[in-house]
Amino acid sequence: MEKQTLTLLDIPTGESCIVLKVNGHGGFRHRIMELGFSRGVKIEVIKNAPLLDPIEYKVLDSYISLRRSEAQNIEVINVPEDLKDSIEQNYYGMFSEMSDNNFLKESGNTINVALVGNPNCGKTSFFNHATGLHEHVGNYAGVTVDSKVGTFYHRGYTINLVDLPGTYSITEYSPEELYVRKYIVDEHPDVVLNIVDASNLERNLFLTTQLIDMNLRVVMALNMYDELEKSGAKFDYNSLGSMLGIPIIPTMAHKGEGIESVLENIVEMYEDKSPFVKHIHINYGEDIEKSITSIRHVLGNNTDLANRYPNRYIALKLLEGDSETQKELASISNINEVLAVAESERKFIETSFAEDISSVINNAKYGFIRGALNETYERADLKNNISQSIDTILTNKWAGIPILILFVFLMFVATFDLGAYPQGWIDSGVSYLSDWLSDVLPEGMFTDLIIDGIIAGVGGVLVFLPNVLILFFFISIMEDTGYMARAAFLMDKIMHKIGLHGKSFIPIIMGFGCAVPAIMATRTLENRRDRIITMLVVPFMSCPARLPVYLLLVAAFFTKYQALVLFSIYLIGVVIAVLTAGVLSKTILKGKSDQFVMELPPYRIPTVRNTLLHMWNKSVQYLQKMGTVILLASIIIWALEYFPRNEELLSTFDEQIASVENSNELTPEEKEIKIEELSLDKLATHSEHSYIGQLGHFIEPVVRPLGFDWKMGVSLISGLAAKEIVVSTMGILYHADEDADEESSSLVETLQSQVYTSGSRAGQKVYSPLVAYTFMLFVLLYFPCIAALTSIAREGSRKWMLFELFYTLILAWLVSFFVYQVGQLPIQSILTFVLVMLAVILVIYKILKPKNNCSCGCSNCSAKDKCNCK
Repeated sequence: MEKQTLTLLDIPTGESCIVLKVNGHGGFRHRIMELGFSRGVKIEVIKNAPLLDPIEYKVLDSYISLRRSEAQNIEVINVPEDLKDSIEQNYYGMFSEMSDNNFLKESGNTINVALVGNPNCGKTSFFNHATGLHEHVGNYAGVTVDSKVGTFYHRGYTINLVDLPGTYSITEYSPEELYVRKYIVDEHPDVVLNIVDASNLERNLFLTTQLIDMNLRVVMALNMYDELEKSGAKFDYNSLGSMLGIPIIPTMAHKGEGIESVLENIVEMYEDKSPFVKHIHINYGEDIEKSITSIRHVLGNNTDLANRYPNRYIALKLLEGDSETQKELASISNINEVLAVAESERKFIETSFAEDISSVINNAKYGFIRGALNETYERADLKNNISQSIDTILTNKWAGIPILILFVFLMFVATFDLGAYPQGWIDSGVSYLSDWLSDVLPEGMFTDLIIDGIIAGVGGVLVFLPNVLILFFFISIMEDTGYMARAAFLMDKIMHKIGLHGKSFIPIIMGFGCAVPAIMATRTLENRRDRIITMLVVPFMSCPARLPVYLLLVAAFFTKYQALVLFSIYLIGVVIAVLTAGVLSKTILKGKSDQFVMELPPYRIPTVRNTLLHMWNKSVQYLQKMGTVILLASIIIWALEYFPRNEELLSTFDEQIASVENSNELTPEEKEIKIEELSLDKLATHSEHSYIGQLGHFIEPVVRPLGFDWKMGVSLISGLAAKEIVVSTMGILYHADEDADEESSSLVETLQSQVYTSGSRAGQKVYSPLVAYTFMLFVLLYFPCIAALTSIAREGSRKWMLFELFYTLILAWLVSFFVYQVGQLPIQSILTFVLVMLAVILVIYKILKPKNNCSCGCSNCSAKDKCNCK
């Protein structure tokens, strides 16, 4: 009786199966095969996400999450003994031959080393310790999205260590893979340092087999070796190194251990003194080896080609049908003959094995890895997995998402409440410096520039440095522990509903730290559509540059529930991002998001060193911005506010002040009040007639419906350079009030005392809680800084940069207008309006909701009346 075909989706939680075949095509199929979903591999179903999609699986020694729709593409069988032999992969070993690699450089005093490894294997930790640089380390895929070079000296050699993007393989399916492959081929590094996660050998060695195919000089750093030892596993790495012809050195990069030994082996290999090195090839079996030989024969001895690639590697890539290799060979004379032979051999292999060529070769690679490890590695029998124990709580069906929300909320509470103490100290220091300089410097334009321009502008931003550092501390904890990947796992179902990939959640969360690296991190998304949508919504995440504006206004106008108000602003940014992504994915960027295939790294305790370095780097960046962009902007804004000097207009106020001082009819107290009023009027009049005042009054009709005055409008314009400058501009524009009222030395109190001096609003307060909240919403939503816009242009195109500029500006105006106008209505009208809007939303949802009776809410069930999901 014929057995019914099972898919991975049919296997209940807690049970295991064995992979029989991987269906599908393109990047998805390639990605899951390189992660270990190959023929004969045992898979264990761990759990469903809280929203039932995706599902977490254990494959090899790692945990991978797939959506239900992807799991359906993997054919599996149970593990009865009568079928076991039919799915075992063969181990053919390896063989040696004369090296055909002619592109190695001549000896010299400089060694160029390429750092290659899987995401989350510890490459950047190794790089930091070896070079002394302080690149950011994160416990999730996609931290390094570009190469970084560190130069240092060892045993008389100059070593250039290049940290390449983390990648699971070197093929053609992702930007990281192509980048690493292109670097190795074009730059010809003297040595490739392959960082391998010792706690996940089988999966990590897949990349090593590709480096062997490229006939490179490789040194392997067996990183996180302490985790392997703690697990109780036994590994004869020297025997495996001798078998592969590669020196293997245990390391613990996060502690800096083993790095010196790795550098010694790099030098030995460069000097051709390494006892381990020998030229070997992976034996792929008789049929595949015959096909490789046939293609190599027709390739011949092309000198130009041999200088770039080993002949055998080219033949293997042609057999796989690699499009990038075919492009590289387009100029050789017999290209048509070569491609014809490769196509013929590919069809022969696929017919013989009844599988496509990529599956056959990947299965052979994993067969080789499994065979090599059978001889050198004894796996520990682990009953308790710490990461899985933690995940029973943090990714729990009921508690997972509430815990994530609670963590984010606590992050904002700590940012506001804990940051208030050092913020107050810095504020007092800035005020003291300003007062001291006022006493020691003579009156004049230079003193005004120092006090009212530089100190008011830069100092107004400096006071928020502690809050920024606290925010970065929490983001660093999420990244370093591995919780960031769990957040993506928890949120994938929601992200998928709005047309985004679950991995998009990582750059979106990174946007809370800074939009520029977050936009660059979208490179980890294989689908261009997903990348564009993600980079367009990232700026809605409130970066620390906006935080000074929020903290200033929250402190000034919200005496209660300050953390909740701050949290609501961040939450609105997330909601707007979700709505924007949903609209874009259904209109101008229609299409399906890429499949969700993501590794869940083991939880790791973040080191104090890495966390402090992360905070230190961010503080340096923050201070550098204050010493450059913000300083320059503050001087420009001060100059625009200081000039022109209409002495004739201002002399009238001086005469009135002198008249009050000489009056005998007023008491000293009355004189002081009157002089204060005239001084305020004088400085307000000067500001309104200055260049920046003229600009502010020009744009005031646009911002007036939002409840803003001209000073607020000018502050918003200055934010194009950097959002911190919004506070700097306010500090400069409101300096008049600070000078006039010694008891109200802070900008907070200055804003609270602002009143309109003319027009229909004369005598009314400029700011109120409603105006302050509306202003924060505008700052949240309108265009990002120039650096972020430039990143969008570079990663997407100028067209998308212009779209982001105008879309966010229009959206910010509309949302702020809506909130301000509705906020002025009586409470009864507001409640009625909210109820009507909820009713409209409910009707729209009912109309657009897909007709699906599946209780789990997925779209995969064929049954009309019941759920088929396991």
